[in-house]
Amino acid sequence: MSTSSPGSATPYPVEAPASTALFDRAQALTPGGVNSPVRAFQSVGGAPRFMVRGEGPYLVDADGRRYVDLVGSWGPLIHGHAHPAVVDAVQTAAAAGTSFGTPTEAEIELAAEIVERTPVSQVRLVNSGTEATMSAIRLARAATGRSKVVKFAGCYHGHVDALLAAAGSGVATLSLPGSPGVTDATTAETIVLPYNDLAAVTAAFAEHGTEIAAVITEAAAGNMGVVPPRDGFNTELARLAHAHGALLILDEVMTGFRVSRSGWHGLDPVDGDLWTFGKVMGGGLPAAGFGGRAELMAQLAPAGPVYQAGTLSGNPVACAAGLASLRLADADAYRRLDEAATTVSKLASAALAGAGVPHRVSAAGNLFSIFFTETEVRDYDTARTQDTAAFAGFFHAMLGQGIYLPPSAYEAWFVSTALDDDALEQLAGALPVAAQAAARAGNS
Repeated sequence: MSTSSPGSATPYPVEAPASTALFDRAQALTPGGVNSPVRAFQSVGGAPRFMVRGEGPYLVDADGRRYVDLVGSWGPLIHGHAHPAVVDAVQTAAAAGTSFGTPTEAEIELAAEIVERTPVSQVRLVNSGTEATMSAIRLARAATGRSKVVKFAGCYHGHVDALLAAAGSGVATLSLPGSPGVTDATTAETIVLPYNDLAAVTAAFAEHGTEIAAVITEAAAGNMGVVPPRDGFNTELARLAHAHGALLILDEVMTGFRVSRSGWHGLDPVDGDLWTFGKVMGGGLPAAGFGGRAELMAQLAPAGPVYQAGTLSGNPVACAAGLASLRLADADAYRRLDEAATTVSKLASAALAGAGVPHRVSAAGNLFSIFFTETEVRDYDTARTQDTAAFAGFFHAMLGQGIYLPPSAYEAWFVSTALDDDALEQLAGALPVAAQAAARAGNS
């Protein structure tokens, strides 16, 4: 069975023989055939698409089929694929050498851009969001002399042992309760609370206040699907933490530099202590960072006793890509991202409503999710009320018409400034067909 892309005679069959063959080969060489679990399509079924090229708002797979991309490498490609300025920056940097193991001016320039845009006074560059959050937790424990950390169910802060409890999209997608290999002793230092529940936070501090080093939260949750903090939630977290001598760590790995020039802080300023960044600041290459007040950051080696290191941290090619991407991200870029997100979410909601599919649109700036549920989504438990079978039907119908969505009901949709009228027209034509597929596939 196959369908056609609206306005085109190009077929988009469900079958993808080249990708299937590659997946078969990959499974013999790599656990599950992928190097990050959600790529495996386990929650939606079928063989994952192996991509060979990106161009503007489109991806091209190993079978030569082109898709409107609403994943954007999970967030960093706010200007679309292979933007000429980013490609040129990468090529120029790589031609001069890919890694030196020494300081470079590129590190200074990227750090200066981040400090200028955000509340942090200093930033330490690392290679991944996981490394950023792990290091921020270590620094918070050292600074306070305490061991316990408060996190929220459904928030994901990388695959750090202590933070994998109730960790959101990846774990939820695979229906795992946590992760084997994480010891009881490690998770004993983590207090997991319901997201958006200040009463629970107050109670936790009342019981453990002198033991809590930090509260860590996604500035706006994006790993149980997009669930924004309720008005005043983050501000009250800061107040409670500071009243008990603890720190507040705001994880902006997803929202940083995507939802505004200053990330979520630009939309909802909060008196935090440490921030973590990633994805967008790398422009599509591996780069991340964490930062905060100068007196806190001064505790990191070599200035202070808290050890943290990385051979490839501040890699010159990654810094060049990140700096080029950030410099493109001006007021006009954020206006276009906001407009594109509004357009796409309204088109999707209208199509689903027309097919009688229960759903909720949940947004945090230009990040949004479509939850296949009638329930208001405010935390991890309500996110899990959605009909994942309906989403799987919707996903495959969209894929069959050349629209590449996140292959999980617990992920954000990502737009780019490259999303043009042709791409939006294709999307608009695909949505009614996919909505009908969701209605047929649903459990309700």
